[in-house]
Amino acid sequence: MRTGYKRAVWEFGWCMEVEEKHTGNFGARGQKRQKRRKATKEEIARHNQWKRERDVRRLIKWNFGEHDYWTTLTYKKGYRPSIKETRKDVDTLIRKTRTAYRKADQELKYIYRVEVGGNGGLHIHILLNRFATEKTATDLILASIWTKGHVNFKTTYNEGGYQKLAEYITKPTKGAENAYTKNYHPSRNLIRKEPKEKTINRRSLLDKKGKNIPPKAPKGYYIDPDSIRMGINPVTGYAYRHYTLIKLDRRI
Repeated sequence: MRTGYKRAVWEFGWCMEVEEKHTGNFGARGQKRQKRRKATKEEIARHNQWKRERDVRRLIKWNFGEHDYWTTLTYKKGYRPSIKETRKDVDTLIRKTRTAYRKADQELKYIYRVEVGGNGGLHIHILLNRFATEKTATDLILASIWTKGHVNFKTTYNEGGYQKLAEYITKPTKGAENAYTKNYHPSRNLIRKEPKEKTINRRSLLDKKGKNIPPKAPKGYYIDPDSIRMGINPVTGYAYRHYTLIKLDRRI
């Protein structure tokens, strides 16, 4: 069997996310492939959650930046709208906000999630691109449109590559909830890109003793230590390695 592995790279300008793995066509030095088996329900759930977080994190990196708005919209105290009513309210909010953006020659981008609070009440989280002109601004637009309760604004910041924000947007729900509140909802105009793929021949993700080899950063980059994930896929039996490369000089 030939030695080598597959590499996929997603580029975001200031950083790159890398996923590497051995496959059935390329073996790993020092590795005897573990027996393939069927994934458990828990493993499937963890993997699906990991993919949701990864996908949203990448959407954020491609479409949003520091100082955009992470907004929470609540209803007035004592008012408990149904999911159907909330969905209609969100649709109206998005439509009116998009119209206001267009009048200012801006394009609205967003990801929202409706969440059920601890007391069973609904509230809305929206990540959206921020702008300001002499005549108007994002916070003024939302505050004027959302009259059913309170609007709380927080600016986004790139700590951990937006991982924490992605985790919050995709966090699993507790108990039986409507599919609408279980899922996040991105705008259709969000940028999505395919990875650059390459086969690395005569190289291995494992050393001669079968242990994972830590990744090395190329010139001009450093590796986010919290992003490194290495191991053996329990289902395929092959080694994998994931990590994020960040530019030393983000002005480049």
